[in-house]
Amino acid sequence: MIRTAIYLLSAAPLALSAQIAHAQSEPVSTPDTAAPAADEPVQSDIIVVGTAGGGTRRQDAAFAVTTLSSDAITRAAPTSTADILRTVPGVMAESSGGQNGANIFVRGYPAGGDAQFVTFQIAGVPIFPPSTLSFLENSQLIRLDETVERVEAVRGGTGSLFSAGQPGLTVNVVPRIGGKTLKGFAKFSITDYGDKRGDAWISGPLNQDTTFMVGGYYAQGHGIRNPGFDAEKGGQITANIHHDFDGRGSLEVYGRYLNDHGQWLLTMPVVQNGTQISQYPGFSGNSNSLIGPETQVVTNAAGRRIDISDGRGAKIFNAGITFDYEVADGLRVRERTAYLGGTANTNGLVPVAAPTTAAAMAVTLGGAGSTVGSLNYANGGGAVSTGASTQVLQAGAWNVQKKITSFVTDSALEWKTGGNTLTGGFYYANYTTHDNWALGNNVLLTATPNARLLSLTLGDGRVASSTTGTSGGQGFLVDGSYTGNDYAFYAVDELQITPELRVDGGIRWQRHEVTGQVRTPGGTVNVDGNANTLYDNVSNVLGTTPQVINYGAEAWSWTVGANYDFSRNLGVFARYSRGNSFPQFDNLRGLSDSAIAAHTGTAVTAKVDTYEGGVKYSSPLLNLYLTVFHNKFDGLATTQIVTLPGGGTGVVSSIGGAKATGVELEGVVRPVQWFSLTASGTYLDGTYQGYFTNNGLNNNTGNMVQRQPKWAWRVTPALDVNVGGLKPSLYATVQYTGDRFSDPENQQLLPHFYQVDAGVSVTIADRYTFQVTGNNLTNEFGLTEGNPRQIGSQGAGVVLARPILGRSFRFSAAVKF
Repeated sequence: MIRTAIYLLSAAPLALSAQIAHAQSEPVSTPDTAAPAADEPVQSDIIVVGTAGGGTRRQDAAFAVTTLSSDAITRAAPTSTADILRTVPGVMAESSGGQNGANIFVRGYPAGGDAQFVTFQIAGVPIFPPSTLSFLENSQLIRLDETVERVEAVRGGTGSLFSAGQPGLTVNVVPRIGGKTLKGFAKFSITDYGDKRGDAWISGPLNQDTTFMVGGYYAQGHGIRNPGFDAEKGGQITANIHHDFDGRGSLEVYGRYLNDHGQWLLTMPVVQNGTQISQYPGFSGNSNSLIGPETQVVTNAAGRRIDISDGRGAKIFNAGITFDYEVADGLRVRERTAYLGGTANTNGLVPVAAPTTAAAMAVTLGGAGSTVGSLNYANGGGAVSTGASTQVLQAGAWNVQKKITSFVTDSALEWKTGGNTLTGGFYYANYTTHDNWALGNNVLLTATPNARLLSLTLGDGRVASSTTGTSGGQGFLVDGSYTGNDYAFYAVDELQITPELRVDGGIRWQRHEVTGQVRTPGGTVNVDGNANTLYDNVSNVLGTTPQVINYGAEAWSWTVGANYDFSRNLGVFARYSRGNSFPQFDNLRGLSDSAIAAHTGTAVTAKVDTYEGGVKYSSPLLNLYLTVFHNKFDGLATTQIVTLPGGGTGVVSSIGGAKATGVELEGVVRPVQWFSLTASGTYLDGTYQGYFTNNGLNNNTGNMVQRQPKWAWRVTPALDVNVGGLKPSLYATVQYTGDRFSDPENQQLLPHFYQVDAGVSVTIADRYTFQVTGNNLTNEFGLTEGNPRQIGSQGAGVVLARPILGRSFRFSAAVKF
């Protein structure tokens, strides 16, 4: 491949960063310092994300970044990769779906779910360039383990210039590298619900200038929501070799293999009346699962075997190389390249509607006047004793198979002269996915934890639900192959006008291309030809003629910012940026050739204008970062998979704009050496503007942007004591999530809630560490999602919603050697 680069103006515009969970002041390293070695102190005062690659001191920065050291990650005790983003102001991360399937929202950007405006990187390279495809968001493709040195998260700012050009949130996961001496670490963890996990790494020198690191984890268990079988299983292994060129640069080669899956946690029955929510009788919203042994494997009406125990996860290999070298005084070359390949599948049991009586279900499945003839357990046990009054529900056994690949390369040249830093670069990404979906596949269940399959025969002899529990045929089907190509040139310039004043500006041109062939439902069939077996009378089949997709668009992004330091400890910044978000594969599926060519409907390119400014103060006593921002969105488009009136599944689109004004505050105060108080908070006023959902039928202008509260905050006090060879620590976090709505129509209220987490650890002789962490200590019953497959209100009483996970404890023992 021939790669071209245009080198014009440049410089790494700087980043404002706040450490939100680290209790000590940190050393300053030079911008060209590589990632910290395993046996050296964490240099989290230097951040790389949001820059052209050289890094910068956080206090000198000119946009908002949060950094988390490995110790801070351990204290936060995230339940998933996405869960760590709860600590980032301006970000609403919902991890109630389990290890995978997170919903992450940023600064009032309107999105229907997943993580449309969040890009994850490893060592500065996007893991998978599309931030979200249907049933795949970036956090699904990486796990946080002890091989991670730190996490950096930039929101807004210069994110639209670098890497994949993400105008929302870019999260950079920085791996640990080896040091000058041989070091190792091992940890074993067990939860109060029986899940087990082992973590380990070892690192050290290969020669005077070359080091290595290898490590990972393996975990197994059934999870907090026990389905009656091991649903959480897998691990990750990461290795790298790092070489230093006598202080002029470095070369790093890394590889990572992930094979991990977990239960996809979905909505369940709850009782809601206005702002009051309670648990559905007999169903613990904190610990129960609808999935059970009888639904572990489901065979749909078309004969497709769906293994629900595979859940949602990934089996991928990721390898890359980063190269940074000063070829002449002031002139540096940087190269970052990575490849990813594997599968990222989803299997889940998706409730269709809230529980109802078997008598009402008979009408739903058989039509007006239908009655219950017999209701039996599908797998033995005879008739259901409560008969027509039994509470039942339907759920779809969804199966989504994705085979994905990506190749990303980012080449840059930096030139420093006097007070000016110039950087120009070229970014190229090629990525593919082959999708095979089978949604729908409804089964009839008891409305109980670990639900049992039901066979329902109507009073007139028609069979509404089969002897295996099947109550509906295949719904929305997809068989598609897509290829995306992104080409981008970027150029940035940073000028130190005075010792106190620095200005920067940059531009990015990007070309986005998508080709593909995709088949969707082309009609329905009666699978067995028998009109009296209602459960398979209407089953979708794929069309024979594929839709051919050819899409291309290009756009400019730019930014200009200024930073003024009153002193080394106190500074202010201001910035304007324009970013773009191009339509991805699922936005183009089902559109006409004319709509794709005209870039209308969901083929539109979103434009995001951001104005932000802030104050930052950093000292041994206090770190404080305040950011004020205003965003304006135009042309944002999403697709939503919904339950159709007849019980099937279909796709509707939403398109329009929004605006948001907000304040982000984060900081830590250390009045004495042994005590710290860390806090962060967000105020957000985000509303839709000309935003239409349900294929244009619902105008939601003025409504609150879904799933993002006006107020959210967290406070973490911590005690760290050093008593001889003992270092005990005690810490706790109180987090508040305000009222918000699950839907753009603002008809599914998610009431506010508090969550309390805490932990205690003891380190002995700087070698052995014993730790206990507790999540949701008060067993709070808080909702993160209503019914995303229903447009508008669910009514009062029994509804479908997804609660946060209940109280849990993790015990761990670790040793360094």
